[in-house]
Amino acid sequence: MSKQVRPTVHDLLAMKGKRQLSMLRVVALEEAEAAEAAGIDLISVPPELLFDPQFRDAAPGRFAIPGGEYGQSGATTDEILRCAVKMRAASADAIYCAASLQTIRRLRDEHIPVCGHTGLIPSHSTWTGGFRAVGKTAASAAFVYKQVKDLEAAGAFSVEIEVVPAEVAAAISERTSMLLISMGAGSGCDAQYLFSEDVLGLNRGRYPRHAKVYRNLAAEYDRIQVERIAAFREYAADIASGAYPEERHRVPVDAEELERFLSRL
Repeated sequence: MSKQVRPTVHDLLAMKGKRQLSMLRVVALEEAEAAEAAGIDLISVPPELLFDPQFRDAAPGRFAIPGGEYGQSGATTDEILRCAVKMRAASADAIYCAASLQTIRRLRDEHIPVCGHTGLIPSHSTWTGGFRAVGKTAASAAFVYKQVKDLEAAGAFSVEIEVVPAEVAAAISERTSMLLISMGAGSGCDAQYLFSEDVLGLNRGRYPRHAKVYRNLAAEYDRIQVERIAAFREYAADIASGAYPEERHRVPVDAEELERFLSRL
């Protein structure tokens, strides 16, 4: 099967209103490779995965947006720009940024595609009442809309809209040229975004309302861990009993050569 050509920002914006895009947060090469094989449109990745030299071999056709774990909280605009340039050089297609509008304008001035964030922004949640839905009142919905339009004016090409009522998100999506990426904000946006750990059933805590579990890999990992412990115990027992190593595990040596060596000792 031929590899898909990775879409550009221009390509993605041309899809707005035509079909829903799929997006996953992936954290390992195996997950990136699976996203490639499954035809997931966009992937969010930790910067360390992006910098792995095997990353683009695993996901050559995925539009990759590194997340905000590179020191945005408290970082200066210059520091964020420096990190963004490095990530673009490492094949990032865009940069996630929840920093100030000034910072987003600076990135845009350097022609770096930016994905902003609105609604429930974990790092800003103290301003919106904690980890809860945003936009359930007319005033808070207007606040979300203003954030979106400010991001648009600052030059962002997309924005993740998180845990906002579907009707509010749909109305906002109709009124912006940016791609709206829904995380728990309904199907009236341009893309749907989930974390692979939720999709794969690896989240052992409380699942968010918008999550949908498609597999139970946690149970499989539990089974593998049981087998891992059993194998380690058998190995330790073999060492204690002398069952390991056996003759077949040893390097042979010619008897005469061994005798010469021993005589030298």
